[in-house]
Amino acid sequence: MGGSGSGRRWHFGSKDTTEGYRSIDVRWLKREGMLTPGANRRITWSRHGEVVASVNVRAELGRVILTYRHRSGGGNEWKDESYPVHLTTTPCHMGGERHWFLCPARGCGQRVAVIYGGGIFACRKCYQLAYPSQREDTGDRAARRAHRIRDRMGWPGGVLEGSGWGKPKGMHWRTYERLCDEHDTFEHAVNLSFIARFGPMLKKGGF
Repeated sequence: MGGSGSGRRWHFGSKDTTEGYRSIDVRWLKREGMLTPGANRRITWSRHGEVVASVNVRAELGRVILTYRHRSGGGNEWKDESYPVHLTTTPCHMGGERHWFLCPARGCGQRVAVIYGGGIFACRKCYQLAYPSQREDTGDRAARRAHRIRDRMGWPGGVLEGSGWGKPKGMHWRTYERLCDEHDTFEHAVNLSFIARFGPMLKKGGF
């Protein structure tokens, strides 16, 4: 499962987005056979190769049971959680059925494909989360695309650390050179966005 942000994403006006929360996708559970009654499996989230969180998922008829621990109120004390997330289905146009979570937050019950983890797992609207693209400007979009290239290349650091960290083994030179050019274009866009936003403050000695 995907973890929370890597810590090197650059968002100029960053607030809470889905990218910053651990999530469970019912479609992924279905593909992994984890909605079959009796299935019992622990899913984990990692950062820099280390597990930072885990949730045990046990499937029962019409629901899954989530069991995990979290820090209560953001403090140092750990709290145990175990509660059901009910499931529902809708028919697909080409046959079969599609599974959905029913948001377990009190007073919600909305049908959703993904739930996000805070104290409990709930839908995006309950946590008032935006998708990253909804809060991106030109610089944010360029940074996100550059980071995708860096991840593909296996380069360290962030977009402003430049390209030229080396070609991944097995990648064709033509592909490598194209991705380097794309990365440099995105890096230039990030720089322009930074100057447009913070340039006046820099001139006034605000930084």
